[in-house]
Amino acid sequence: MIIENNQPDPHKWVEAHADYLYAYARARINDDELARDLVQETFLAALEKVKNFEGRSSERTWLTAILRNKVIDVYRKKSSGLVNIDVKQAEEEQADFFDENTGHWTAERAPQPFGIEDSDPLTAKEFNRILMLCMQKLPALWLSVFTMKHIDEESTDTICSELKLTSSNFWVIIHRAKLNLRACLQKNWI
Repeated sequence: MIIENNQPDPHKWVEAHADYLYAYARARINDDELARDLVQETFLAALEKVKNFEGRSSERTWLTAILRNKVIDVYRKKSSGLVNIDVKQAEEEQADFFDENTGHWTAERAPQPFGIEDSDPLTAKEFNRILMLCMQKLPALWLSVFTMKHIDEESTDTICSELKLTSSNFWVIIHRAKLNLRACLQKNWI
């Protein structure tokens, strides 16, 4: 079903959508300049495809979908050529984190409470700032996988398909990313 009078108006895009699109890109890329470039590329791509817009969604949803594809292209580019992770090696590296029999955290490596259980907005803002700084320290592929899984809430199959990963590599990467983020947060937050 096509929504009536839902035609895009390119003259209003920057004013109506630029800040939102920039925040969307920035949260996923962690690079101000690249995020700005992606928003500009999104507007250009949308301008080229404006006649194909069928009105099945809002302008913002349509523009966000274009931007999302551009972000995934950046993830692909950053992850291409990276060596696949050997699952056996990863298991050996992380053996001291988990009990061999139960698979649960060892007592000395168990996560500590972060102390953000309260609803203080200033505390949450500071925590998010530190989380973003910790995320920036992740290797490009790990950041891409973590962002797609936990910010964009993409399925594992979609992530593996988009980034050309095996399921085993995906689980190793997401696990390593979480361990690194946890260590960084415990060092810089607790």
